[in-house]
Amino acid sequence: MTDLAERGQHPEDTTDGAVPIRACANVCEAAGCMSLDAERVLESLQARINERGLTGVAVKRVGCLRLCAGGPLVEIPEKGQLFENVDPTSPESIDRVVDALDGGDGGRQTAEDPFFSRQMRIVLANSGLVDPEDLDDYIAHGGYTALTQAVTTMRPYEVLEEVVHSGLRGRGGAGYPTGLKWRTVAKSVSPEGGKFVICNADEGDPGAFMDRSVLESVPQQVLEGMAIAGYAVGANKGYIYVRAEYPLAVKRLRLAIRQAERAGLLGTNIADTAFSFDVDIRIGAGAFVCGEETALIASVEGRRGTPRPRPPFPAQSGLWDRPTLINNVETLANISTIIRNGADWYRAIGTPKSAGTKVFALAGRVVNTGLIEVPMGVTLREIVYDIGGGIIGGAAFKAVQTGGPSGGCIPAADLDMSVDYESLAQAGSIMGSGGMIVMDETSCMVDVAKYFMDFCRDESCGKCIPCRVGTVELYMLLDKISRGEAELADLTTLERLADMVKSTSLCGLGQSAPNPIFSTLRYFKDEYLSHIEDRICPAGVCSMTSAVTA
Repeated sequence: MTDLAERGQHPEDTTDGAVPIRACANVCEAAGCMSLDAERVLESLQARINERGLTGVAVKRVGCLRLCAGGPLVEIPEKGQLFENVDPTSPESIDRVVDALDGGDGGRQTAEDPFFSRQMRIVLANSGLVDPEDLDDYIAHGGYTALTQAVTTMRPYEVLEEVVHSGLRGRGGAGYPTGLKWRTVAKSVSPEGGKFVICNADEGDPGAFMDRSVLESVPQQVLEGMAIAGYAVGANKGYIYVRAEYPLAVKRLRLAIRQAERAGLLGTNIADTAFSFDVDIRIGAGAFVCGEETALIASVEGRRGTPRPRPPFPAQSGLWDRPTLINNVETLANISTIIRNGADWYRAIGTPKSAGTKVFALAGRVVNTGLIEVPMGVTLREIVYDIGGGIIGGAAFKAVQTGGPSGGCIPAADLDMSVDYESLAQAGSIMGSGGMIVMDETSCMVDVAKYFMDFCRDESCGKCIPCRVGTVELYMLLDKISRGEAELADLTTLERLADMVKSTSLCGLGQSAPNPIFSTLRYFKDEYLSHIEDRICPAGVCSMTSAVTA
């Protein structure tokens, strides 16, 4: 059995000369910062430290430091200092960090900065602290204690009931209670024997990068959650379905699986118990529809990724006709913390119906773009103005798009609404997987609806006529409006067709594709009328080919 306490004595607690570490420069090596030469930042910092002969300081590769707008990022966690836009080719830029390691000031003070202080980290607690390619570092920060606790001191039904009681809801979009899904799989019996756990990492929403960052930063946390889920529902095999566009996530997942297997934390007889759990990776080609459960299952089986009617649901008959539990990355990343701290602790966070925290990819016309994690129930105003730092250039806030192509646009009048499943649904949007795009007055809402409809028509699998044909027709109507060539009758047709596509499409992609149309018509109908009646785009975005001339 792996001795977690012994492995938790991490060699980075001291330098090679057995000098205690007094400060460490954590270099973000998630995809965003890696694209900005973060690896050279790490090398340059280490070289400069060696040149100056500093002792008791270290440099460490970590996952996402969340403030993506400021990359490459380096943090000194012991002093709460964050350095933005660190240039590996600039001695001055590197020296700023090294001086701080040696006791100097500088950088952004994270304890006083609303972007950091107003967040609450559960899923991202170890992101930016743990080396994503080092199992021992994850263990040193509490990793795999929950799995060991579950398989050695708890019965499967006790683990399951803890998740039920926690109130955790699926973070992949629909918000279905996670514990109820687990309970259904646990009760299901396969005539051929065997059950499966699938991690849905097919994140395809425009502007969304939550799951990618979690996999790149704390892959072991997701694997631990999968193994706990397998133990609770009686599954011994897991698959991670991740899109090919995430090569760094795939690389680190493969390494994490190998490391966990060698340590006896995955594979046969985990923690010297009778429980065994293997994990394999399946690479998706990037089809948005494969985020839908039945399409994902078809793809894992080697078939074309198209949805099928339900029931039966995957929980009763999923992968190879066996009971299958499917949760997304963020859902599974919550599990180990719930088991360690207890369901009551988790349920006390958030709102009565939306427990816990939610990770969002905050993007668009906001100062602080990046990855944030906030308790359910926080207001949109707090996210946009406190955490996000307000609109770029002090411009006026216009709307925020939540839920990606399946979501809706929420106007300025609702800035003080609570961000939870029920409130977003009442506002005509959804939580979705966590994309959040902020827009100012330079955005045309007709153009926004057109953009998302273009995405949906392109990603339709074509299996059902309402989605295959309807999304194309909806796009053509929006394009006609944006070019100033539509009449009021076209607006009526747009509304009727959108309702038909929503009501008759086979799967969630088609059923939710018209949501951006519904929400923009609900809150910004005046912009549609301006395009149609006045042949004018108020935001100056659309090119009016039929504009009225003197």
